[in-house]
Order: sequence, then C-alpha cells, then structure tokens
Amino acid sequence: MATSEARQAAARQEDGRRGAPLTPDDRRALLRYMLLMRATEERGHSLYRQGKVPGSFYDGRGQEATAVGPAFALGPRDRACILHRDLGAHFVRGVTPGRVLAQMMGREGGVTGGKDANMHFADQRLGCVQMVSMLPDMALVACGLAIAFQMRREDRVAMTWFGDGATANGQWHEAMNVAGIRRLPVVFVLENNQWAYSTPNELEFAVDPVERAAVYGFPGEKVDGNDVEAVFQAAAAACERARRGDGPTLIEAETMRMHGHGAHDDMRYVPKEMFEEWEARDPIQRYEERLAADGIDVEPIRAEVKEEIDRATEWALDQPMPDPSVAATGVFAEADPELGDGEAPWSRWRDGHA
Repeated sequence: MATSEARQAAARQEDGRRGAPLTPDDRRALLRYMLLMRATEERGHSLYRQGKVPGSFYDGRGQEATAVGPAFALGPRDRACILHRDLGAHFVRGVTPGRVLAQMMGREGGVTGGKDANMHFADQRLGCVQMVSMLPDMALVACGLAIAFQMRREDRVAMTWFGDGATANGQWHEAMNVAGIRRLPVVFVLENNQWAYSTPNELEFAVDPVERAAVYGFPGEKVDGNDVEAVFQAAAAACERARRGDGPTLIEAETMRMHGHGAHDDMRYVPKEMFEEWEARDPIQRYEERLAADGIDVEPIRAEVKEEIDRATEWALDQPMPDPSVAATGVFAEADPELGDGEAPWSRWRDGHA
C-alpha cells in the first residue's frame, strides 16, 4: 500500500535536498500527508464510536502541520521519536493508513501485529521509534540516539516531538541540558497547543519555553505551527545545523489542539472565542488556499485521499485478531548470551569500554 508520494519524498531525501526549495510535488505531498492524517484519525474515531477501537482515542486535529512539516525535513537514515498526536510523521516515513487503522483496532495487520492499539506503535524499519507515554521521556530517547550517532561519527539526526506541558517536567530539562553540553545532533519540536490537558499556558510557565534553549547553549526558534512550510523550513535548517556539528535546536511550533485530550474530554475548559480563532487558522484549509493561489489543483489530492482511506478501512477491517499464542511474543528483549548469570549489562562498558 505504499504511495507514490512516499516514494517521491524518499527520493528527495536520498538526493540530499532536505533544505532545498520545495518543488510543486513536495508541496502536494505535504498537503497529502496532512489530509491523510486527518482522514485516518476521523475514520479511527468513527470506528472507536462503533466499539471497534479498544481503550480511549487520541488524535491531533489541528496539529497536522507540526507533525508533517518536521518529519518531511528528515533524511532516510535519521530517526523520528513520534508521539501520539503526530500521526502524519508516520505517513511521511512510509507507514500506510491501512496499517494504522488495523493498529488502532488491535488487528494482526497493524504496525505492532496486534500488540497495542492507537498509541504505542512505530515501524523501526522506517526509522521510527515507539513512543513512551510518560512525557517527555522521548526527548531522552532522542538524546540517546543522537549520542550514538555522534560517537559513531554518523551523518544522522534524531528528532522528537512533545507538547507544552512536557516542558514543566524535570526529564525535559535533563534532555535539554545533555543535548547542549554534548552538542548533540538532535532537533526538539515543541508543539505548543496551548493546553497541558486543561491547564493553559499562563499556568504552565512564566517564561516562554523557547527562551530556555539559550540557557542550555543552543538556539530556539518560534514558528507558526499551522503553516506547514514554515515548520518544514525551520526543521530543515535545524537538521542541517545538527549535521554540521553545531548541536541541537528547539523549535516551538505554536498550534492548537482542536479536540479534547482524548475522546473522553469535551474541552469545556477552552473559551469559545479561542476555539473559533484557531479554527479560522486551520492548517489544512490555509495550505489548500495557498496552493490553489499558486495554481496547484488540490481537488485530485482530496479525492485520492478519500479513496485511499476507504480502501484502507476495508483492508483493516478484514485483518484478523492476533493469535493469542503469539501475541505476547517479541515484547521483551532476549538475554545477551555473552553475559553471565546476574552480570549487569553495563559491566562490559564499565570494565574497559568507557
């Protein structure tokens, strides 16, 4: 179920034109990925209401540009630590809607083969890293990846996403600190969607998080998170900075979560005026208007996405539930045969490999 846009994006990245001006095909792909994200989540929510998706349901409506734009700047050997509101990043990396819908329903055809539902999944073969629910622990994972790239002298970048609420957690500061000290090739994408669940920005922090980057010794940049090209350009510049050995960048993408924290949240804490203001800044509608003004016909893209989602839904519903005898396999790492019983896994590093 691979798409021509995914192949084109991969070819663009292979060509090393990550920061080059976007071509018309690139721009069509950006719109397509955002439309795929929204359409897949809308279909997933419908399946949830039908009782076909277990647990709760989380989506990123209104944040499509902050998911797609940064991921589009990554190269094929880079690594993406993607969170639960960034489905579009999975599509940029090559995951297909059918696999995502099957994943949401816990089906065998899902990304994890039925081992989880709509949050903790990633295809490592495509350079994606499965998310850790406790935010912002993925920032630490990205730093670990970046340390490995740096030690191996590899031309690779780690990227991670997180919300504004994560910046109040000590783990976030630890990640920022080690990234700055070691000048790691990591890009931090802060999706400031105005609310940490029901807590507004003014009760989260006294200083804008983007200003904290300077304290840790690297640049921070604030961008319009509902402008996919602006987010892409900021991420592309940050990736190139990391590849030059100049260290990390913090990108604060200002956006808005247009649905509740989860399907259980009615968002009654959001003022009506605020919701209406951000609804008028919808990232997909704005980009469609921009492309149309530049002479790019968006209707074929919309029609193609609708057809693909219909096919993907049918395919996902046909996928069986996983066999209970194998559903729990491959969950834990195998024991290292080189280690003796009771020997700590870090002892070899400590005893001569540091």
